[in-house]
Amino acid sequence: MIEQRLREVIRDIEDFPKPGIVFKDITPILKDAELCTAVVEAFVQRLEGKRIDAVAGIESRGFLFGMMLANRLNLPFIPIRKQGKLPYNTISESYALEYGQATIEVHEDAFEAGQHILIHDDLLATGGTVVAASKLIEKLGGQVAGFSFVISLDFLHSQGRLTRFNHDIISLVHYT
Repeated sequence: MIEQRLREVIRDIEDFPKPGIVFKDITPILKDAELCTAVVEAFVQRLEGKRIDAVAGIESRGFLFGMMLANRLNLPFIPIRKQGKLPYNTISESYALEYGQATIEVHEDAFEAGQHILIHDDLLATGGTVVAASKLIEKLGGQVAGFSFVISLDFLHSQGRLTRFNHDIISLVHYT
């Protein structure tokens, strides 16, 4: 079972990036090519039958499996990046953090209006970044096709913030 395999390698880093936070480190997964393939295949199985025209990955860890997933599905990959990192014309969306505000951007020509975009990130925590990414997709006339995460911190109850965009929320590992 993929969840058990992932739980065995995901490591907890205490007090990172600040005191009181337990960071879920996915980098040990990346040392195992077979496990990486299994992660992508688990997403593919769970996405079967869903209309997806492109996969959008959120900087930076959302690029890791997001790009592999897009490639496996033979779909375009859309990078959603921190403000000022994309070279062409962009649209942006700001969102609140515990300690301030952040802004993410996407190229204004990242996809065609009406397309169905899967949003991928490594971890669902409070959902602020994913909500901002969903708003970017909608600003460009796209439809959020669903969400995929390696990890979901269910104890933060953020899935409810995403359902206004789409109810299809896939997570391979749940921490309750």
